[in-house]
Amino acid sequence: MDLTQLSFNTPIKLINQALEKCLVGNLGIRITHVQEGVVEGQMLLSEKNSRPDGLLHGGANLALAETLAGLGSMLLTDLTEFDVLGTQVSGNHTGVLTTGEAYAVANIIHRGNKTHIWNVDVKRSNGRLISTVRVTNMIVKRNE
Repeated sequence: MDLTQLSFNTPIKLINQALEKCLVGNLGIRITHVQEGVVEGQMLLSEKNSRPDGLLHGGANLALAETLAGLGSMLLTDLTEFDVLGTQVSGNHTGVLTTGEAYAVANIIHRGNKTHIWNVDVKRSNGRLISTVRVTNMIVKRNE
């Protein structure tokens, strides 16, 4: 998939296919919903994203959050002219996941010309918070 053609009309299935063979796919992250300013996704707990004791790894939570926020910024940006680069990820882990899936919702809280800031909450299926993450993306002119 040519990412410069990415839009809100791109079928979720195609977005997930494009992510399958990179870190995102290896961690088991799947996009479930996109709209302007909101991206949702989930990640099934597995050996690929857990600690040795079976708990969801905190770094996997951060990867899930950065993936959703990055995709959200990409959908809001003309990718033929600009690129989206993650510049800051900061998370607070408030719970654990021992089985099942983590569900995350990314909401944009600042949409500037050069930066986007997202808040991402990662939860268990019962709605209990696992992590809350702030992601800052920089919007830069391509080939700079």
